[in-house]
This record gives sequence, C-alpha cells and structure tokens, in this order.
Amino acid sequence: MIRRKCAALGAALLTAGALATTTHEAAATEKTCPYTSSIDRPALTGVSTGLSVKQAQCLSNVWGGVPKVAVDGVFGTTTSKKIIWIQGCHGLGRTGVVDQATWRVLYDPALDCYDPYPK
Repeated sequence: MIRRKCAALGAALLTAGALATTTHEAAATEKTCPYTSSIDRPALTGVSTGLSVKQAQCLSNVWGGVPKVAVDGVFGTTTSKKIIWIQGCHGLGRTGVVDQATWRVLYDPALDCYDPYPK
C-alpha cells in the first residue's frame, strides 16, 4: 500500500514538473517576443510584412543560428534562409513558408541542430 502511494506521488510530481517547465518556456517566449499572441499563426511567405513576421523573426533569433535576422517585419531573403534552416533542423520540408508546422517548432524547437547554418 505504501509503495502504491509513493509511486502515485512520484508520478504526480514528475507530471507537475513537466507542466511547469512547459508553461515557463511558453511564458518566457511570450515575454521575449511580444509582437503577437502565440495563437496568432498566419502563413507567412516572402511577400508578408507586419507584426506576425516580427514574431517569427524574433522567435527564430531566440532559438539560434548566426547571424540573427533583423526584427523589422519584412519577410526578406535573410528571414527566408533562416526559416529554411529551422525547417531543415526539425525535419520539415524546406519551403521557406512559415506554416503551422513551422510555427510549432518556432515556439517549441529541438534542443540541437546539426544542420550547418546557411552563409
């Protein structure tokens, strides 16, 4: 009986820790990149401009790659290269379009990328 209670308590603590980490990371991203809400995820292409582009640019800078892209709200060549690199790191099609799958990895990226950054 005591073992069951200890096992249940341990499982509850592990679950709570995982949820707290996820919430903390999402909150940190929202504070770091405050241009739009994390639920505002329109498709972005080379002709896109505005706050959603700034959000994607900011998120791409948070998670790596050098040089960082300018957070200017214009989806130019540098932003496109960065998005293609991020897509490749995460096993997504290298389209350069920020679609729903790309937004997901911008908000929740892989820890490491072994793909060389484009020059």
